[in-house]
Amino acid sequence: MFRTLPHTATTTAVALAVASLLAACTTLPGGALIGGDRTATIRTTDHGVPHITASDPESLAYGTAYAHARDNVCQTANQLVTVRGQRARFFGGDKASGLLGRRVLPNEQIDFFIAAHMDDAALARVSAAMSAEARALEAGYVAGYNRYLSDRSGDLPAACKGQPWVQPMTLAEFRRLNELTTVQAGIAALADGALAAQPPKPAATTSALPSPVIDLADAAEAMREAGVIEPRMGSNAWAFGADTTANGSGVLLGNPHFPWAGVNRFWQMHLTLTGPGGFDVMGASVGHSPVVQVGFNRDVAWSHTVSSGKRFTLHELALQPGDPTTYLIDGQPEKMQARTLKIQVRQPDGTLADKSHTWWSTRWGPVVVVPRAGLNWTTAKAYALKDANTLNARAVETWLGFGRATKVEDLTQAMRNLGLPWVNTIAADRHGQALYADLSVVPDVDASLLQRCAPSPQAAALRGPAGLFVLDGSRSACGWNLDVASPVPGLIPRERMPVAVRRDWVQNSNDSFVYTHPAQRFDGISPLVGDAQVSRPRTRASLTEIPAMLANGKVTPTGLQARLFGDRNYIAGIVMPDLLAACALTLPTDAAARDGCTALRGWSRTNEGDARGAHLFREFWRTARAIPNVWRVLFNPAQPIDTPMGLKMEDTATAAKVWTALTDAVTLVRKAGFALDAPLNTVQHAATSTERIGLHGGDEFEGVLNNMGNVAGVPINAQGLPIDYGTSYVQTVAFDARGPVAQALLTYGQSTDPASPHSNDQTRLFAAKRWPVLPFHADDVARAQVGETLKLTRQ
Repeated sequence: MFRTLPHTATTTAVALAVASLLAACTTLPGGALIGGDRTATIRTTDHGVPHITASDPESLAYGTAYAHARDNVCQTANQLVTVRGQRARFFGGDKASGLLGRRVLPNEQIDFFIAAHMDDAALARVSAAMSAEARALEAGYVAGYNRYLSDRSGDLPAACKGQPWVQPMTLAEFRRLNELTTVQAGIAALADGALAAQPPKPAATTSALPSPVIDLADAAEAMREAGVIEPRMGSNAWAFGADTTANGSGVLLGNPHFPWAGVNRFWQMHLTLTGPGGFDVMGASVGHSPVVQVGFNRDVAWSHTVSSGKRFTLHELALQPGDPTTYLIDGQPEKMQARTLKIQVRQPDGTLADKSHTWWSTRWGPVVVVPRAGLNWTTAKAYALKDANTLNARAVETWLGFGRATKVEDLTQAMRNLGLPWVNTIAADRHGQALYADLSVVPDVDASLLQRCAPSPQAAALRGPAGLFVLDGSRSACGWNLDVASPVPGLIPRERMPVAVRRDWVQNSNDSFVYTHPAQRFDGISPLVGDAQVSRPRTRASLTEIPAMLANGKVTPTGLQARLFGDRNYIAGIVMPDLLAACALTLPTDAAARDGCTALRGWSRTNEGDARGAHLFREFWRTARAIPNVWRVLFNPAQPIDTPMGLKMEDTATAAKVWTALTDAVTLVRKAGFALDAPLNTVQHAATSTERIGLHGGDEFEGVLNNMGNVAGVPINAQGLPIDYGTSYVQTVAFDARGPVAQALLTYGQSTDPASPHSNDQTRLFAAKRWPVLPFHADDVARAQVGETLKLTRQ
């Protein structure tokens, strides 16, 4: 049965506004594609997964936006308030909000950042340079969202029903949504630092004052909090080729770790373009995407992991004596640009007050201050940030190419435009090839340039621990390289980025490309793409689990699923033997520590749902990992996967601190109201569900591949361990004679509306370790369809 819904005018104010926007989007400049029958067809299968079909790209995006709004209209409306720079106007200036769900900042700061960063004229110019197909997708998405608002203007979910901030989307705002997603690993991560950058007062700071001694460990922690190093968004992805798979085709495991709340949530979709240049692709995307970002088509499956590459550089400015707002370039003075930003802030009595702020920028980008990293604006020095992803709208073209790929080499061709902002790509194809590629956006700064343009020693010291690359900003020759081979001047081209196609396997768990495969070697790669450090226990876990699995036979999707959801705790495997040996030999004097020993002795060293004591180990290792000299075997560059390991319990001082950490963990667990040997799924649960659903999995620092945590890193409390981050859209894909054989689930469900049946239905599946089979072929979709078919016709 079909429901055909042609667009008709309504008498509501929202509908009238929407009608005018739709009319404005009907004809696009530059010959955008608006042909076809102007109709999108939406069929839905289990768990609210939409299968959207259209004969032209604009109608396809129209249906995609409409279907996304059915599940997430309030989330989208709220994010539009963000990109309009109106959070303080509607919600108050002091209230804290997540900037893309990552940095929690006061609304006032968010609004000022949006006012400073967003340049609608520049974004329009970037859009005009895109293909006609990409521009049609933009227009269709805006119209589809507005169509949903028009159809449901009086019947929105409780979170946004009747709210004045629910307004139609404009094309400029859609571009802002994607711009904010793109720069989240760059200037958005240090938005507060850019807003805090103000000229020094004459009496406050002088060049005669000695530079403060910087605590590099604290500087590193500041960058972790900002998401600049070891970002909370991570992932695992494994791809296997014909030499290692049971049926000789490629097999992929994709396991993104993203927030469970906010705009970085994934949403599942199946898109079929039936007209010229068509494609048929299924998977999921974050944000407001008209294309599949992680998924598969008939011949290729792919996933992404957050890359270790850098998205910006800092430039150390030499200031003109007597004028801290003038910097020197090649000895010549150059004035900083000062812009007055204006926003409106809601007062406690409901009235609006105007506020202003000055934003300072240079030829290198905005001035930033990060005092914990020693990046201050004095009368002698300042620091500016150049973001490589600003005005990057190329990713949609990349993912369109993915959707049409017939082999993994087609993916590398699609990535030549350097559109992927901050992710690696791991893929497998039906021909038995496995791909790893970091063809993301990285400034073209090689080792030679870093040496020639070294900043002050204090700034240079930030490179290792804090992951900050600082260049001498007083010389014009210290800008990024401009390689004629690069399609984007200033970015590293494909020829000097790490790409590997193999017939055995590749992997990434957010550490460097160096650890793609033990036998894989890359030469001539910039330090900004990655180094030889292993900072993620998950990388060590992946490079241990894969060989162990292959030793037992060929790879199958079922075997991969069992490995991932086996929830092995890698860190426990390398520290528990020494801890339990010490428990038996020395018997700690503190009763709580002895109780901790007893509880951990009975633990399986996994984070499965029924594992008893896993929560106690998490709280122990949360603090014990920071003990100086805690490792029995230190890191050895010759054994980067096997070291460091063990606990240095033979050292009396170290042992005392370990026992204190165990005592504190026992005390914390008991104070929270949980038994030391409680099953993990009675403690750990989904924070995004009104129903308490117990979960398996472990936190980042434990090296559990099935990553479960919370964005704020909060220890156990009376609520237990609420999860709002980690395994999100997880998929296994193999290939048979028909095409893809895919199983996948979205751990938090399709909808952000608590009243929706799809707000937590897949959370229950995840808790039970059940992997739904995805219907991809048209006849499979028809058999699996739930409810009526919806046909939407554009005006």
